[in-house]
This record gives sequence, structure tokens and C-alpha cells, in this order.
Amino acid sequence: MNIPDHLKYTADHEWVSIEGDVATVGITDFAQGELGDIVYVEIETEGETIAKGELFGTIEAVKTVSDLFMPVSGEVLEFNEELESEPELVNSDPYDDGWMIKIKVSDLAEADDLLSAEAYKELIGQ
Repeated sequence: MNIPDHLKYTADHEWVSIEGDVATVGITDFAQGELGDIVYVEIETEGETIAKGELFGTIEAVKTVSDLFMPVSGEVLEFNEELESEPELVNSDPYDDGWMIKIKVSDLAEADDLLSAEAYKELIGQ
């Protein structure tokens, strides 16, 4: 299971990479493995400001649909448009090509509440 040390994580299985005041968000390797083959990613919140913990989109796998939650508050700046034609990138490369959104973070202090790689590993029993 790939859980990069340099990222932060949520209990809802999103990962976050923050550079300055911009965060890149996706779902973890664990989450994509649990979901199975991803067939669709729906994110229609580009340009919206969304609070931490609120819904920013959904991800559909062959057998289920799961909600995606904001790890930190902010404005959704960008959606990974590659996922429209290749949603399977979330399965094959969840931390790079399979990223989902970029956020202009409203309150960087919220990132302090995110899980470290070690804490996330404990959460999923690794």
C-alpha cells in the first residue's frame, strides 16, 4: 500500500499536498483499492468556495458511488480534466496523474488537523 510520507490525509481517505496557499487533493491508494475500478469522477464545484468537511464531488466505481469531502476550506480552482476521459487514472496513479482538485486554501491552520502518513496508516490498520 502506497502512503507517501510528505502528504497529509483525512479520515475520509482524501490526501492533500499544500504548496503555499494552494492544496492539491485526491483519494488515497487505500480508498481506490476499496472502491475498485473507477468509472466516473463528478466534480461540478470549480469556482465555488466550500467549507472543510463539505461535499466537493462524487466518485463512481463499478459497484458504488462515494462522496468526496473537502479536507480544508477554500475555493476550488481547478478540476483534473484528464479524469473526464480517463477516470481509471485514480486507480493507476492516485497521487500524481489521478489528483482531483486544486484549492485556494482559506485557512492554512485547518491543515494542522489533517493526519500524518503514520496516523493514516494506523487508521487503516497498516
